[in-house]
Parts: sequence; C-alpha cells; structure tokens
Amino acid sequence: MSMMQLTDISHANQHILKQPRLLILSVGFSLCLLLPDTTKAATECKGELEDITRPAISLRVDNDLFGASGQDQGYSNGLQITATSPNLLDYQNDPCLPEIARNINRYLSWLQPDDAEQSNMVFSLSQSLFTPADRYTSALIDDDRPYAATLLASIGYNARSGNHLRSSHLKLGVVGPAAMGFQVQNAWHKIFGLDRFKGWDNQLHNEPVFQLVHERMYRADIEHDWQQRNWGQDIILHWGGAAGNLASYLNTGAEWRFGWRLPDDFGSTPIRPAGENTAPPKSARAQREWRYHMFVTFDARWVINNITLDGNTFKDSHSVKKRPFVGDVGYGFVVTKGLWKFAFARYHRSREFDAQKETPVFGSVTVSKQF
Repeated sequence: MSMMQLTDISHANQHILKQPRLLILSVGFSLCLLLPDTTKAATECKGELEDITRPAISLRVDNDLFGASGQDQGYSNGLQITATSPNLLDYQNDPCLPEIARNINRYLSWLQPDDAEQSNMVFSLSQSLFTPADRYTSALIDDDRPYAATLLASIGYNARSGNHLRSSHLKLGVVGPAAMGFQVQNAWHKIFGLDRFKGWDNQLHNEPVFQLVHERMYRADIEHDWQQRNWGQDIILHWGGAAGNLASYLNTGAEWRFGWRLPDDFGSTPIRPAGENTAPPKSARAQREWRYHMFVTFDARWVINNITLDGNTFKDSHSVKKRPFVGDVGYGFVVTKGLWKFAFARYHRSREFDAQKETPVFGSVTVSKQF
C-alpha cells in the first residue's frame, strides 16, 4: 500500500469518526427514550401485562450500491436507527415507557390513536442523501435533481385492532448543509475508494422541515392446507398520506409474503412506516427456531410537494420539474433467529422528474435486536 493510499485512509477515518460518534449517541438516546427503565417502573410494567412484548432496536442502511451496478444517483444513501417500545396500555402513564417518553407524549396526545386492542410507540433518527448522476462537475446541473441531505427525528404511534393497523408519525428535522450530507458521503466514498461528488456547494439551503404521516393497513391471511406445516402466506394492504414542507403525498399499495413461520405483523418492507416488525404483535412469545420468508411489495404515490426536488420553500434554490405520480416495486427476504432479525430488500422506483435519465434502484439492509 502506497503512502498516498495510507494518507487517504487516514483522512477518511478523521472524517468518519464523527459519524460513529453520532451513531452511538443516536443509539443511546433511542434506548433512553423507549426502552423500559431497570427500576421500579420496569417491575410495574411486567406486572401490568401478562404477555408483555419485548422492546427492540434496529439499524437500517439504504444505498444504491445494493441496487444497480454502477448507479450512484437519486436517493443515494440512507441511515436510520429505530427504537420500538413494548406493547402499551397507555401512551402517557404506562410504566413500560421511561419518564422522558411519557412527558413527550403528553404534548402529542393529538397524534396518538385510541380505541385500539394493542398500541406501541416508535422513535427513529435518520439521515438521507440525494445526488445527481454526474459526480464530476462542480457546476450547477440544471436538468438533474439538486444535491440535498435531510436529518430527521421521528416519533410514531401504532394502534392495532385485529388485522387492522393505524400508524401516525411526526417527523422534525432539517434539510441543507446542517444535515452533514457532504461530510458523510465523502468520508464513505474515501473508505470504499469511490470518486467524490464535487457539486455539494450547490445543495439546498438550510431549512427546518416537518412532516405528518398517517397510514392504515389491513392484513389478510391466505389459507391453505400446508399452512398447518408452518408454511404460510399473507397480503397486507396499505393506504394513507403525508403533509409537510418535507413532502406531501397520497399513497396506496400492497405487500405479499410467503415463508416458514410467517410473523404476525404488518409487513417486512423496511421503508414502510410500520414495516419490519415495529407494529404491535399479537403474541410476545419469542420463537427460538429459525424463521424466514420472502416478500414482494409495491407503492403508488401522488406527490404534491417534495423539497428534495422542488427546492427550498422560502429561498431561491435549484429545483427540477417533478412528476406527480411515482411508484416503487420492491422484493426481499427476512431471516429471524431468536431475538435477532436480518432483512434485505431491493427497490425499483419510477422516474421522479421529467429529465431523469435512469430509473432509480437501491437496496436496504436492516438488522434488529429485541431486548
């Protein structure tokens, strides 16, 4: 290895040090916010529910490196850390939640669903990066999407009644240089030996962003004789929408799953609001055996606004003419053993704006652990 290569790796490590620190802080904050206290509250929590579900934390990485060969554009990279609470009796007083979470929930009662058989709470921190196709020019590319990065915190509430689920989420954050997209992408590109994008000086300006997301889901089992031998399949329908300066849309879609010891949840798609087992399960019993299944999903959206394409709301910035209708088709598999779960998915997205040359393809890897 040459001295130049060693120098590049050293510089990359200096840049990337900030990201693990942020990752560790994010995990710690998520654990403190939603995982039960190891105090009297935890004892009360176990006493309230005979079959209490386990809290969980998951790490999801999205990247177009997992998609089409040589593609590095559009939704280029995403990182999300999610903490999921146990099933709850109440969002504001349940001892299964730490005091900090109960205090936050007292201000968000308008977002919390009621009249449900089962409920839980989800908290996540995420970063998303968006880039044009040409990484080598520092000039503004008029006919390609703007450079953009978002950094978001999200609080969500799930309410289950039988095979129906309501999911509501509030997302707050920032778009622009404060989201650190330039630093994170360049650091990872150095580590993997990829050329850096040179146009980040043209990214969107700093702007606070928010979004309210609400979805309804319905899960239908498909009965067959061989289901008695632990094989199963189901279909999960979803419909809903979002509003905010981050993005506003109406959407609908479905997911089909087939596998061995299929989970009793509302989908295996990591990018869905209640996907990857964040919705309340009917049973808290942990299965020590191997479980695995495959899934195919699609989602169609009528997009009203999208800040990463429309540009800044209150300042002049680069923008492109977005398409009003966008669709995703995804497929993947999930493997579970005991308290651990691994999921991989690959998504094909239709063109999001008129001048887009390639249809985006990206992949997603999620690792989850119950506690």
